Amino acid sequence: MAPRYLLSSTIASRDLSLNAPLSQLQQQLLRPRDVFTVLLLLGGNVIEKALAQLSGGRFTLVTFSFGWVVYSVSALVAAVGDNKLMPSSPDCAGKVINGRSGYIINNTSWILGRITRKKTTEVLHAKWAELRALDHRAKRPARAGLIVTVCRPAPRSGLLSAGLQFAISAIPLGLYGNWTILFVTAWGTILALISGSLPQWRKEKWACRTHSNDQYIVTRGNGSQHAIAILANRYGLNLEDLSAGQGNMDASTNFLTRLALLILCALWILLLLCAAGLQNDTWFLLAVGSVGILHNVFVAGCFGATKVMTTLLAVEEKYPGFGQSMLGEFFPGPLRNYEVQKWAELRERAQEGK
Repeated sequence: MAPRYLLSSTIASRDLSLNAPLSQLQQQLLRPRDVFTVLLLLGGNVIEKALAQLSGGRFTLVTFSFGWVVYSVSALVAAVGDNKLMPSSPDCAGKVINGRSGYIINNTSWILGRITRKKTTEVLHAKWAELRALDHRAKRPARAGLIVTVCRPAPRSGLLSAGLQFAISAIPLGLYGNWTILFVTAWGTILALISGSLPQWRKEKWACRTHSNDQYIVTRGNGSQHAIAILANRYGLNLEDLSAGQGNMDASTNFLTRLALLILCALWILLLLCAAGLQNDTWFLLAVGSVGILHNVFVAGCFGATKVMTTLLAVEEKYPGFGQSMLGEFFPGPLRNYEVQKWAELRERAQEGK
């Protein structure tokens, strides 16, 4: 039988050791280590979708966030193996209709597929409010009829998110004199800016003829409740070329693009190693990454009438030729007599306007 004093000593040491995990947990919550390093390896697909959506200009800022390291490796593999950076196929099937000729093409372009994913939640809420004004017991509708959104070019920027990231990373510098968080944020932002501004993105994303004066409608087709009208401005893109896919035009990556991706990949891995060595104020770095990933997730997803025919007539009246070009897609069958008469009146009005 073990002596009593040895047994009590063993129990006391066990009680003491039970406090060690709690102390380690408290220390990790106060100064989380290696968490940011792990998070940098997650979410590469979010970065890819955000880059594909925002890139195409001379200046593209997809904010510094989690997932950049693993994306840099996958981008290098894609450039060497598949000779491209853009996603290969659209994530949403759709059709492109020429607003003048009415010619319909099945879309194979990723960016046009992304455009067709326009959500109609706000329109459904508006329709629900309209129904509740008539009957307070009305339920939220599943559909709101055909919606046609008229699109014109708009500026895009991640400058607000990047500014917030720099403001957060400057806090430990002002409070404790710790400049490492600001340094890592600046390093990551510069690498993200260079990665998104590679000329290869423009080459692949806009693989089509330019200076087009045609007008187009992008939609999922018959049965869809959303159609997007893209107006011509003599400087636009030929969406018929674009919808045919990048495979019809030479947009392969060249040696300089692959070399740039190799250097960027090495710099991202070096940033990962530097971030792994940070010991203090790491919560600020996690906040910087969280702002970036929220912005990138947000980047990576009107006027309406309750009846499809009513909407097409309204579109034709305001933009002659647009509604007519969509008519065959949404109404392949015969029209009613008053509908035929209304379309004839609009055609005559359009001829008089010319």
